Amino acid sequence: MRTRMTELFGIQHPIMLAGMAFVSLPKIVAAVSNAGGLGMFNSAANSPDQMKDIIKEIKSLTDKPFGINVTLLFPNARENAEVAIEEKVPILNYALGKGDWLIKAVHEYGGKVISTVATERHARRAELDGADALAVTGLEAAAHGGEPTSLVLIPLIASQVKIPIIAAGGFCDGRGLAAALALGAEGISMGTRFMLTQESPVHLTVKEVGVKATAEDTFRSDKIDGLPGRYWRNKAALERAEGKVSLTHAMSSGWRIKKMLDVPFFKLFQSGLKQRGIQDLARQAVSIDSLKALHEPGDVNEIVVPLGQVAGRISDIPTCQDIIELTVAEAEWVIKRLREKVTS
Repeated sequence: MRTRMTELFGIQHPIMLAGMAFVSLPKIVAAVSNAGGLGMFNSAANSPDQMKDIIKEIKSLTDKPFGINVTLLFPNARENAEVAIEEKVPILNYALGKGDWLIKAVHEYGGKVISTVATERHARRAELDGADALAVTGLEAAAHGGEPTSLVLIPLIASQVKIPIIAAGGFCDGRGLAAALALGAEGISMGTRFMLTQESPVHLTVKEVGVKATAEDTFRSDKIDGLPGRYWRNKAALERAEGKVSLTHAMSSGWRIKKMLDVPFFKLFQSGLKQRGIQDLARQAVSIDSLKALHEPGDVNEIVVPLGQVAGRISDIPTCQDIIELTVAEAEWVIKRLREKVTS
């Protein structure tokens, strides 16, 4: 299936792996790219020194296009982006910040840039800054986003920009891909669907939660990591959404993140100030620290699990290649059926 997305990035299928912290790691990034999609590594939990080895690892696993995701609000984001630029990574995807400097640097070596947005204003700004494509995130997604649903937000932004749109939030199969194309997008980004795959690094107990979850088993909160996001409705997430982060918990988490990212405390502090203050800094520290538990065995009620509403439509744990092939085949079948169903 060819669209402006496949043409722009030199990929076979208009499907992207969402850049998920502690989930979109080299193995699954390469699996998606090797299957003809666009693998996207999330750099939020890495230091610049680690990024060089990570990029080298991804290149050893695939010779297909892939991308690096940077959340500009986080510590080390600029430095990680600069490493990716130095290594001439084919595609960079930025979110939660102004990326004009990044776009200019990537374009100098012929790379492409995707800006992740959840509002009309940010979409227009990213296009003016020179972004090559937009990943537009609807309310249904586990990722950070605003209030409009994908059904409303995608055609709204598609009517205001000329660059290709990648639809995110509520997509897991061919019906979703066909719907996204009808709404004005050129492809889809999938997070929860790829998190529940054989190549995903999350523990099997977490995958089983996603497979069993219904569409009503998630909720949104801006109290868990300081930004609006969607989570599995369990004990840990509800407690975090209702209460404040203790200073002791925040400091201990902040110290572990300082070591993990190899950054001084003042950079963590600056990250918090870019949001809504110290309380959000504490939430961010605790959240990043707790996401590592997605990889570990244990009581899933004691960990916070980001999960999109689309989990209610997922019932298996296939390979990334199976997902991509089935999604494209189903989308083509749906489009054909629609042509047969609708007569002039």
